Amino acid sequence: MRELASWLSGDRRPDTFPYDAVGAEFRRTGKHFVAKELLVQLDQARRTALAPARAPAADRFLRDFLDVVLDKFDGRYDYQTYLGLSLLRLPDDVDSVRRRHDELTVQLIADALQFELAAASGATELLPRQRPGLKLVTKRYRLGVRAFAPALSRLGLLTTAAPDPAAAAAQLSEAALTRQEATERRALSASMLPVDQVHDEYLFIRVLQGYETTFAALAVELGQAVADVTAGRPDEAAERLAYARKLLDGAAPLFSLMATVQPESFRAFRVHTEGASAIQSRSYKRVESLCRPPDQSRLDSAAYRSVPEVRDTVLAGQPSLAEAYRAAVLGGTQERLLERRMAEFSAALLQWRQTHYRIAVRMLGTRPGTGYTEGTPYLAAVRDLPVFSSEREGT
Repeated sequence: MRELASWLSGDRRPDTFPYDAVGAEFRRTGKHFVAKELLVQLDQARRTALAPARAPAADRFLRDFLDVVLDKFDGRYDYQTYLGLSLLRLPDDVDSVRRRHDELTVQLIADALQFELAAASGATELLPRQRPGLKLVTKRYRLGVRAFAPALSRLGLLTTAAPDPAAAAAQLSEAALTRQEATERRALSASMLPVDQVHDEYLFIRVLQGYETTFAALAVELGQAVADVTAGRPDEAAERLAYARKLLDGAAPLFSLMATVQPESFRAFRVHTEGASAIQSRSYKRVESLCRPPDQSRLDSAAYRSVPEVRDTVLAGQPSLAEAYRAAVLGGTQERLLERRMAEFSAALLQWRQTHYRIAVRMLGTRPGTGYTEGTPYLAAVRDLPVFSSEREGT
């Protein structure tokens, strides 16, 4: 690649790396089919990126990007690198989690809608295989607008949408993306690295990234709720749980979007995603383990062994909300409020699991899952796991 060769022969500054050119080539062929010569060049760039005395922020993003694009080359391709999660700056800070969740959610869905609009109008040749028909695309416009409307509203961006679905999708997605900073635009583009040239993989990736955004935010909210209960602030914990439930409920339309992925399209590109499975989701396991400590059999299962950093944190004694609640000394009103909020969040998460299972059955049937997993039999076995332990100490 000319742009990469020029960078390698120049000063090799991280902030001048040709992200757009490299990403465009990966999207043109699909990650699974990228030329080996380009991968070798990128490996050379990685050796440069690992050199000391680089600009920390720019260097970190370059290293993460090269880690993502060279995953198959290295033989370590997985769910994290498939979705480019290290590039997206998922919510991770208590003070900014709510705004960051909303910003990233609207950016991901808006980008998916803009791709659908461009493909429908013939303005892009990206991912040309198995284009959906107008009826299905129009349905995606409606569902996409519904999916990010709550977050747009919280950000103060929601305007009266046009009655035509395509016009509404164009109007609101433009409103969401015009506020992006340059670093956010770069991250959004760099994180779209489909494995093949099948149209629906674009939506598939953005929806999964949307759910990872929500679960990353839920983990922050739940972690703070644990701290609040432990510190004798049950009302604050109850508010965190109520907000977490609202986020989970608000993410439900993403399942409707995912249901528009054509099963034949999913089957076409998933043959190249072997090694990447949602069972490897760190954010989901953080949420599950913050609710209550997983049973030993669960910790020893493939689900937790595929996320060793989360498993190690649990084994090191990570506190959970169930444990904090059992140990807390609460008054009657506070206890009832916290119990109610826990029950509401539990119901929302159990509903999420059931819907996830139904979508997986529609797309996978009885086929094994990717990432060497059991697929739908695994989801069926874990969908009813208790979210919290209900017993209180001394009762």
